[in-house]
Amino acid sequence: MDNAPVGPDAFAETWTAVLASTGYVALDRTTLLDRVRALTDVVYAALSSDDVDTGAVEKVGTALVELSLTGAATLAATIRLFGETLSGPRLPALQAALSTGFLTALQDRIFRDQEAIRRAALEARRGVEAALMASEARFRAMFTQAAIGIVITNAVGSILEVNASFAAMFGYSQTDLVGMTVADLRFPDEPAAMREPFKQMVAGERDHYRMERLLKKADGSGLWVDQSVSLVRDETGAPRFMVGMIEDITERHSLEERLRHQANHDPLTGLGNRALFTERLNAAFALGPDNRVGVCYLDLDGFKVINDSLGHDVGDELLVAVAARLDALVTAPHRLVARMGGDEFVVLVERSSGRAELVELAERILAALTEPVSIGGHRLSVSASVGVVERAVAGTSPAETMRDADVTLYWAKADGKNRWADYDADRNAREVARFTLSARMPAAVESEEFYVDYQPIVRLSDNKLVGVEALVRWAHPEFGRLGPDQFIGLAEETGLIVPIGRWVLREAAGQARRWRDTYGASAPRVSVNLAARQIEEPTLVADVRTILAAADIPAGAIQLELTESAIMETTGKPLSTLHGLADLGVRIAIDDFGTGYSNLAYLRHLPVHAIKLAGSFMEGLRGIPAADPADSQIVTSLVSLAHVLGLEVIAEGVEEPQQADRLGAIGCDSAQGWLYAKPGPPEDVERWLDPA
Repeated sequence: MDNAPVGPDAFAETWTAVLASTGYVALDRTTLLDRVRALTDVVYAALSSDDVDTGAVEKVGTALVELSLTGAATLAATIRLFGETLSGPRLPALQAALSTGFLTALQDRIFRDQEAIRRAALEARRGVEAALMASEARFRAMFTQAAIGIVITNAVGSILEVNASFAAMFGYSQTDLVGMTVADLRFPDEPAAMREPFKQMVAGERDHYRMERLLKKADGSGLWVDQSVSLVRDETGAPRFMVGMIEDITERHSLEERLRHQANHDPLTGLGNRALFTERLNAAFALGPDNRVGVCYLDLDGFKVINDSLGHDVGDELLVAVAARLDALVTAPHRLVARMGGDEFVVLVERSSGRAELVELAERILAALTEPVSIGGHRLSVSASVGVVERAVAGTSPAETMRDADVTLYWAKADGKNRWADYDADRNAREVARFTLSARMPAAVESEEFYVDYQPIVRLSDNKLVGVEALVRWAHPEFGRLGPDQFIGLAEETGLIVPIGRWVLREAAGQARRWRDTYGASAPRVSVNLAARQIEEPTLVADVRTILAAADIPAGAIQLELTESAIMETTGKPLSTLHGLADLGVRIAIDDFGTGYSNLAYLRHLPVHAIKLAGSFMEGLRGIPAADPADSQIVTSLVSLAHVLGLEVIAEGVEEPQQADRLGAIGCDSAQGWLYAKPGPPEDVERWLDPA
């Protein structure tokens, strides 16, 4: 949990007390508090910004040194105060910047002292006898009393003299160190590059070098130091002595390591965080084009329910338990498990051997999570959805890999959860196409990229045109002509079916008006499909009334078609909407009848005027031997019962004359299908209306 917010004034008061208790400042309390308030303003500004201004925060650390607050206790107490009092995702970066500024300023201050010592050492060996004696005295005083470690070696690195501070740092006596070499103090397995500056100094090729390095103490433990070495030459310019000044930075180095760990690890689970994962993923891609990487991106199923019902404390404990199980699975080298945030985790395989390795890992993850977790008296079962991506790094990037892993995780959830899904480029292309269509659809409505085709509905008794069905099409600027099966589902998912349906109804009503102007009573009735989402729209009845009035056509000139499942589920407000439409005089038809409920009795209570038999029944009405007696009997029964209820029956999908003949014999009223005409522009319909 985050710390409770603390105001700048209260924080400045507390920080002033901490500084006064850990160091000496030659300022009165009021003046010190004013200085600290100014520093607090910088800290709070950095915390609230999008990116931490590291330069400004480093100056806060520098200001502490300028106040002579140079002790390690002051820095440690300040970092602890920040961690316990402040909060936010930028806090670790702020702590690191403050530490960097403090320690850099402290090192510069020490280096200035070191330079003074070096000059004193040079003066001690030059000049006239009197000056030499005075310089030697000054050097000896500084050498003996200096808080930093000082060592003098000959030109090849054998130790001639050390001060007490140097001996104390390494755990030797001063006597024991004399005669040892600098090589005796090197930590085992030190990189050869770290010794190169020393070799150059022995050769007389450089006069000074400074570096941070790990040295070895008497007990074999490590000692991190900031080391500055200067060369003293003889009268001929040849190397004679080397003077080294050593500052113990072990505590600072440990602090930096802790801050680095905090910046790269999740505080709740101890796993790597998003920053560490991203760093390792980028490094894996930098190994070369022949390398392969794999990612298992997982999200816990139903975790929000646990959080909301049992509380966040239980949820946090569950996350810790899941993290432990995942960490136990990732024991092989070149693998990393990290928490990306919330209940999302990711496993990186930096040197994948192929898809089979990632699939096996995903299955092990799912199996490891099946065992219930006991937390706070509850036995909690948890599962996960896992997205799997495995590929060669050539031709792709870390960002694309994580995008594809996220997409694949979504597939695993959409396919039923508690499973893994493998990345499929073809499926992704289809998903991208769907997204592209969804994104384009609002503009398509505005720019009128949609248009309407009409398919004739013919009376079986005399083959006369009695109606048409309006079918929307999309003239997509990139994908070309799209049928309703390619975008209506997307329109329903996004809610855009409402404005699209309103536009189609307006177009159909306008065309009905034009046909009535030209053909009078012979003009066909126009059927328009209505989606279930449109029935839920509270303004539907008013919209239809407005469209009819604008087109100046009678309500009976329009027939609205709903699917069987949509109309059978109309209760409450949707049912009221159907009655409202019927009260206007608009005809209601059930589309694809026979594929869903087929509840004819229920139709007695609905304002329905017609049913359209599903085209699947037409297959069994083909000529012998393709005829299916069962289909024929079903259609006969449906037509008979519909007529008893006073409903008109329209058959869809009629493609052969035999089907039309059998439907006519059964008593079906009308039919539509490719036998008569495919959907087309209004001119195609007018061929049925114009005299030969």
